[in-house]
Amino acid sequence: MAEPPVRRRPRLGVFKFASCDGCQLTLLDCEDELLPLAAEIEIAHFVEASSDVQPGPYDLSLVEGSVSTPEHLERIRRIRAESRRLVTIGACATAGGVQALRNFADVAEFRATVYAKPDYIETLATSTPISAHVPVDFELRGCPIDRGQLIEVITAFLADRRPDIPDHSVCFACKRRGTTCLPVAHGIPCLGPVTHAGCGALCPAYGRGCYGCFGPSGSANMPAMIPLLRSDGMSDEDVLRFLHTFNVAKFAAIEPEREDP
Repeated sequence: MAEPPVRRRPRLGVFKFASCDGCQLTLLDCEDELLPLAAEIEIAHFVEASSDVQPGPYDLSLVEGSVSTPEHLERIRRIRAESRRLVTIGACATAGGVQALRNFADVAEFRATVYAKPDYIETLATSTPISAHVPVDFELRGCPIDRGQLIEVITAFLADRRPDIPDHSVCFACKRRGTTCLPVAHGIPCLGPVTHAGCGALCPAYGRGCYGCFGPSGSANMPAMIPLLRSDGMSDEDVLRFLHTFNVAKFAAIEPEREDP
């Protein structure tokens, strides 16, 4: 009697570009969740976890980090060509990260200030999200990403369905937790109304205003948000600094134009 054919397990690749590795560490921290999943997939490329690196193609590729060097441009195109599905994870991969502050300054000046031998450093003038260069099947927000959302994304794509990741704001999560609204009750500046949910409203739960680590939500109303921040005592410079952090490129794209003094 012939033996049944061996079922081919979907192949997973995890790749890093310009980033702090925090989102990859989130995946490694999913120990209990990964145990049953590991039997269903083949982790073919994940340098953070194993030196056993296998070539493509990959059924699902997770990409952390922004495109910040000429080498990144060539590499991300190669990974896209080898990937059936490509998902970007974290603020660096989805928005360019905090390093996208270079997009609003002179990168040559930064390079000369930081490095003793800037001639040896190859870098682009901008830090850009992966989607600016290749088609992306899904963007998972966060700095770092949420482990529950990450597992949902992996299982969804391996099952050929769309991930169930809502696009509401942090305010919705605050209501679910029963957290008192910090701007209303205490006059504390908070980006919750314009920030994509996913963190579980962690900062507001401990009395700190949201600072937008998951980037703007799809319904972000920045023209209404800026006056609220000013009413909570923030100057124009304070507002600018508040928005220019992990998702500076995303928030800058929807900021209302400031009037000249």
